[in-house]
Amino acid sequence: MKYKTEQEEFWAGDFGLNYIDRNKSDSIFYSVVSMWDKMLSATNNIKSAREFGCNIGLNLMALKKLKPMIDLSAYEINEQAAKQAEDLGIAQIKLGSILDNINDYKVDLTFTVCVLIHIHPEHLGNVYSNLVNGSNRYVIVAEYYNPIPIKIKYRGHENRLFKRDFAGDLIDNYGLKLVDYGFIYKRDNLAPQDDISWFLLEK
Repeated sequence: MKYKTEQEEFWAGDFGLNYIDRNKSDSIFYSVVSMWDKMLSATNNIKSAREFGCNIGLNLMALKKLKPMIDLSAYEINEQAAKQAEDLGIAQIKLGSILDNINDYKVDLTFTVCVLIHIHPEHLGNVYSNLVNGSNRYVIVAEYYNPIPIKIKYRGHENRLFKRDFAGDLIDNYGLKLVDYGFIYKRDNLAPQDDISWFLLEK
């Protein structure tokens, strides 16, 4: 696969493989299910969902646990992670870049979880378009929030993590409406997440 950015090459390679190993535990999965229970609380009649950047499929597993009849699909750039997600047997997984123009069937919900923060800002518009164009109704972004765009080191690497108001971009530039939002603190006593701010948006 030919990569458009250094960030894509980074996640498709060894660092992406190490990320797989860091995200395998029952406690992490419990926290993911808890997060999704909150994020879905204000939605109605979701029967299908698509994740952009699914890694090994933890979010897909959480959705399936909460909504056993949901139709799931996803895109993932790391070949080994995509294979593990596919082996779960719960979703249609496609190996590919979410920076490409994705012309797929529409679903009720499109989403990212800690993926937009790793996309170079010059290419965010591509992913935003895929999120909006692929959805019949809802979009969820669960990312690291900052009121103004900033770039910080990620595990010692430059140009690998970018914070901003992703939901604000989607509201201002794509006409989405804010339905619900929340924050999950890394010190939460029951189901911590890595200081994730999530936003449920509607077309």
